[in-house]
Amino acid sequence: MDKVYKHQDVEKKWYEIWERNGSFNPKVDPTKSPFSIIMPPPNANGSLHIGHAMFLTIEDLMIRYHRMKGYHTLWLPGADHAGILTQVVFERKLEKEEGKTRYDLGREQFFTRCMEFTLSNKKVMENQMKAIGASCDWSRKSFTLDPKFNKPIYLTFKKLYDDCLLYRAERMINWCPRCSTALSDLEVIYKEQKDPLYFIRYGPFVLATVRPETKFGDTAVAVHPKDVRYKKWIGQEIEVEGLLGKFKMKVIGDETVDPEFGTGVVKVTPAHDGVDFEVGKRHSLEIKQVIDFDGRLNKETGKYCGLSVKEAKKIVSLDLEKKGLLEKVDPNYSHSVAVCERCKTMIEPMVSLQWFIKTKKLSEKAITAVEKGEIKIIPKRFEKNYYIWMKNIRDWCISRQIWWSHQLPVWYCGTTSLSALQMAMNPDLKSNTNSGCGETIVSVDPPSMCPKCGNKNLIRDPDTLDTWFSSGQWPYTTLGWGQVNSRKLKSQLTDFDYFYPTTVMETGYEILFFWVARMIMLGLYMTGQVPFKTVYLHGLVRDAFGEKMSKSKGNVIDPLDVIATYGADSLRMALVYGTSAGSDVKLGEKKIEAMRNFGNKLWNIGRFIKMNMEFFQQKGVKIIEFTARSDRSKLSAEDKKILSQLGMLERGVSRNIENYQFAKAAERLYEFVWHEFADKYIEGSKEKLRQNDPIKLSILLYTYNICLKLLHPFMPFITEEIHRILYPEEKTALIATLWPTL
Repeated sequence: MDKVYKHQDVEKKWYEIWERNGSFNPKVDPTKSPFSIIMPPPNANGSLHIGHAMFLTIEDLMIRYHRMKGYHTLWLPGADHAGILTQVVFERKLEKEEGKTRYDLGREQFFTRCMEFTLSNKKVMENQMKAIGASCDWSRKSFTLDPKFNKPIYLTFKKLYDDCLLYRAERMINWCPRCSTALSDLEVIYKEQKDPLYFIRYGPFVLATVRPETKFGDTAVAVHPKDVRYKKWIGQEIEVEGLLGKFKMKVIGDETVDPEFGTGVVKVTPAHDGVDFEVGKRHSLEIKQVIDFDGRLNKETGKYCGLSVKEAKKIVSLDLEKKGLLEKVDPNYSHSVAVCERCKTMIEPMVSLQWFIKTKKLSEKAITAVEKGEIKIIPKRFEKNYYIWMKNIRDWCISRQIWWSHQLPVWYCGTTSLSALQMAMNPDLKSNTNSGCGETIVSVDPPSMCPKCGNKNLIRDPDTLDTWFSSGQWPYTTLGWGQVNSRKLKSQLTDFDYFYPTTVMETGYEILFFWVARMIMLGLYMTGQVPFKTVYLHGLVRDAFGEKMSKSKGNVIDPLDVIATYGADSLRMALVYGTSAGSDVKLGEKKIEAMRNFGNKLWNIGRFIKMNMEFFQQKGVKIIEFTARSDRSKLSAEDKKILSQLGMLERGVSRNIENYQFAKAAERLYEFVWHEFADKYIEGSKEKLRQNDPIKLSILLYTYNICLKLLHPFMPFITEEIHRILYPEEKTALIATLWPTL
């Protein structure tokens, strides 16, 4: 053995051997127990980051352990087309490099170019996964926008529609002017910021607002029904002086009004505020849209038409002041503002015609599945968050106005069914003047004609599906559900029949609601079974001081840089060691160095044993093979002790992994190998080895071999290399050996 372990010479070599030998590719075998993980698909719009390394390490650890335990183990890899996020990234690239927008390319060419961009990133990501040691079955790899998923995804859409759980309606939605699409509630994040609070005169009232630019869409003023200051005004109509002339408004009483905010009077703008929209429905108010989907004021605002929201806020407030309608301004009003999760643009609430899922009914079974223990969430404390969100779930807007996603399986007989927004977002539809009967057809396959009037010139809905809708079906669609008609001779089991429900869904706690909850709802709805039996949630990876990593702070750790310097095993061990489920991880260079030093220690133990093996062979001393069944009655106290500790180590590590306590397992191994085995037992064995004691060497070799097997799920490359050096005649690689039972 070389004096120094050179990971650069080992890692790629062994990955290629494992892959070439089919070590990652399980067969469907009804006589064997399956263990399956469907990989959370990383977004294929860039390189992997340290958070990806975290989930890859944990999942690979589980996969390698269960493979050695004799399970037919499937880890199915994949990548996510990532809908809006990828479109935003690619549009920025397109604008920067070519000065073009998606409309310059047109829908078909834009989709083709975006696919090329994504597949290129996907290939890079796959190589990065291999560098980390991910023992995935690449023969089964999947991509969320692969055409093979169209049918199963459309089957789900149609079933929801046929079961009256999917509907199209004009509702208040979150609109991102930058991404030009509707967003679900979960795709919106909130930040605290300070803005001017304007006190504006409305007839006999003065009211406070941060949005003077929406006043052209006001259709009422509201007070709390029990506010004695204004009770007499409720139900009356007032005349108001405005920037476009005088107009009349109704005064309403509504309990959503906070009497302590401002003056206790608020303006109601049903078209541009979620709360106001609900107030408007209760009081039958007009919905008057004054901001278009490009984020600019429309023709309803007169001379202000065409101004951006930011420009209009400034100009409108100045004009109000000139006209004597602005009483005062509080310049430092602190409030929560909704922004797009992807591009951080301020959300513009809009009333729009969109597709929604009635999630309340789906959530009932999903709640029951966790309550009954059919799905176990680790750590358990996240169950409370899950229940709160699921019990208060709102209808899910699943239609998007982007081009990079699965197009809706919906056709209309005539363009009259399309909204003005759809026509604006899709210029190619403007020339189509098809005036059919207005029928809506939801179909898995393109319909040949309208079933109502026979019209063959149907218009496909240009909207696309929310990426969480397609990825919410990931566990069963990746295993072939909806793509094949299997039935059910045991010798003809499909991947879906054999591996579903999957065993574990391991992912970050931040997407418990984005993704995990939706997989549970859709999995139960479409297959009648839970999609997985256990949900394991890991935390965020932070820097050594607990700070969130960001490029601006200069504390980002690139996993490939770490691997190049310290090796994949060092990174993997550093990510697991000292980490508990659902808790954020502190990771710095010192921790990675410590795990590199542990790897060196492991290597040096191997060198010491190898040198003694060679010395014994030179002396003609036969090395006795020691096994778990060998007679121990004549062994020394030190030998019996180390073997007893080894048995406790195996049982403890096995128990820890089975209970998802990966850090405890790593800590046990670290402490035993370095301190009990190397510092104590090996040091105490040197005199006996100098005396050519074959029993001492055989116990050293046996103990070390067990340690290599127990460490393999954590540090696969170095353990495999040492195992081959010590056992060059053994045909079975360490990855394929059975887990020791002592």
